[in-house]
Amino acid sequence: MGRAVGESVQRLGGHVTALTRNSLKADGLRNVGFKTIEGEISSDDWHRRVETKPNFVLDCVSSGGGGTEGYRRSYLGGAKSILRWGKQTGQTGHLIYTGSTSVYPQGEGVVVDESMPANAREERSQILAETEHTISQWPGCWTILRLAGIYGPDRHHLLDGLQTGNRTVPGLRETLLNLVHRDDIVSAVLAAFVKSQVANGKVFNVADDGGAPKEEVVRWLADRLGRTMPEFTGKSAPGRRALMPSRLISNARIKAELGWSPRYPSFREGYNAILGA
Repeated sequence: MGRAVGESVQRLGGHVTALTRNSLKADGLRNVGFKTIEGEISSDDWHRRVETKPNFVLDCVSSGGGGTEGYRRSYLGGAKSILRWGKQTGQTGHLIYTGSTSVYPQGEGVVVDESMPANAREERSQILAETEHTISQWPGCWTILRLAGIYGPDRHHLLDGLQTGNRTVPGLRETLLNLVHRDDIVSAVLAAFVKSQVANGKVFNVADDGGAPKEEVVRWLADRLGRTMPEFTGKSAPGRRALMPSRLISNARIKAELGWSPRYPSFREGYNAILGA
């Protein structure tokens, strides 16, 4: 996701500096023209190697494995390091953090917007909520984007499982699945950058328009692939968080305030693009 945002910024005439701890990813980022720093985001070693005061800063980490402690290190530890860097070097650029809608505890089919409490009790969700609080202390403009389930190029585990003939799917068939295509996340980040004054100090949900029962998504994919409909296990995938509550994530605020709209309004358009590629 970070690379996709950076490449879009380059096409618009901007210069990109990237931070990653993965040496293979670092090589790929250099190959597309990014000034690339290898380092651990939760440390302070990278601070002195950022040579300019950027107009925009994007914090779009993942846990990188390691379970709950991986979340704590990458998300919360990373945000605290970014905050130290910002305060110590007088950064005033607009900081955008891509978090997760998993901070919401609401279920039972309700429509969830940004006015609702983000106090989910699961430990990883609490880490993400604490990360948001850290981001809100940034000395310049800041925006939090809470992302629904990400899919797109190189992120289509559900599709891959069906293609390889998996006969079971984790979760419950009736759970409402909220998704967003990677390219639509990129456009949401750019919309927040472009409308910094409007986005400053705000939280936006980023999800497509097509929240649907997981069974509907799986059946549609199975039909497209000519596969037998798998069974649902009723349990979360091994090593993953508890079962996601069933709810519809509202994207009304980001549409109204930033003028964003998804290129892929539902899983159908998004997966059609992946299958076509």
